[in-house]
Amino acid sequence: MLAFIALGLTITSCTNEDTTTEEEQNEEVSEVKLSSEIDTAASIIGDIIIEAYETEESDNLGRNGNGQGMLPNCVTITVVAQQGFREVTVDFGTEGCEVRGHLLKGQIVFSYTRNIEAQEVIINYSLIDFYFDAKQVIGSRTLFKERSNANGNPQFTHTLDITVIWPNGAQASREGLKVREWVEGFESGIFSDNVFEVTGNWTTSFVNGNVHSYEVLTPLRREVICSYFVSGSVDVQRTNFGGTFDYGIGDCDNEATFTFNNGNEVNIILN
Repeated sequence: MLAFIALGLTITSCTNEDTTTEEEQNEEVSEVKLSSEIDTAASIIGDIIIEAYETEESDNLGRNGNGQGMLPNCVTITVVAQQGFREVTVDFGTEGCEVRGHLLKGQIVFSYTRNIEAQEVIINYSLIDFYFDAKQVIGSRTLFKERSNANGNPQFTHTLDITVIWPNGAQASREGLKVREWVEGFESGIFSDNVFEVTGNWTTSFVNGNVHSYEVLTPLRREVICSYFVSGSVDVQRTNFGGTFDYGIGDCDNEATFTFNNGNEVNIILN
């Protein structure tokens, strides 16, 4: 989930990382924006699947679920229930529905085998004619839930394989693994107080040929009520380029920093 730090820096001199042209800096900013949009889309898609799954399971077990969770009324949730099986369709409509400040269209469809005694659950999902703020998002992968990890917390391992297409034809793809440990709020029955810590590694490939690799150095703290990670850091590497992207120390804001391998630091404003 954090490939938005894919800084597309093309360095004209292999022996002098300190020298960049204005054109190269513009390319860097452009790919930061594209990558940040991928990350936002991937994070919220994951949020929605987890929220809808947990709400459905709460309803089945007679807990405090209400069939809708925190999702607005413009979202339609349909459940096909068979013995030991659930298929859930989260429909945002063809005209779109605003969810946490973003306009979503189309459907997220996920299914799983239900066994209340099982300690592990595989959730398969597909994006059907799905758009996130006018960007088409294509993907069909899995979430692997462990009811209790080594720390005693629920954990979701998200297999990443999505492609994002912008209205202007720009395109980028992401593959890898993202692990979400549910560290706060999982017993409250209220999704708004949930906090996840995210680790993992992934790659992002742009249509211009740039391929960036990412590995979480310090767990990324994801508070559901905030649109951005509030802390954590990621290592970013590309040919002739690399550094560390850092979200800060816990504030919910759109500010981050990137420190190049040569020690130079720049401020980043997230979209």
